[in-house]
Amino acid sequence: MSTRAMVGIALIVLGIIAFSYHGFTYTTHDKVIDLGPIQASANREHTVPIPPILGGIALVGGIVLLVSAKRD
Repeated sequence: MSTRAMVGIALIVLGIIAFSYHGFTYTTHDKVIDLGPIQASANREHTVPIPPILGGIALVGGIVLLVSAKRD
């Protein structure tokens, strides 16, 4: 299997994942108050959206690479 075909398959898989999840969320631990022995903290969730157009571009690019690898 050529490198072009493997990259094409990887892009197809990433495109499908991008369509499925629409983004990912991560949590940070922040100090809110720090007054000597008194401390307060908060867990905050941050969401990073993945636009569907990126998933579509990855999917189409993977298909193009896969087709072009079979022609060679």
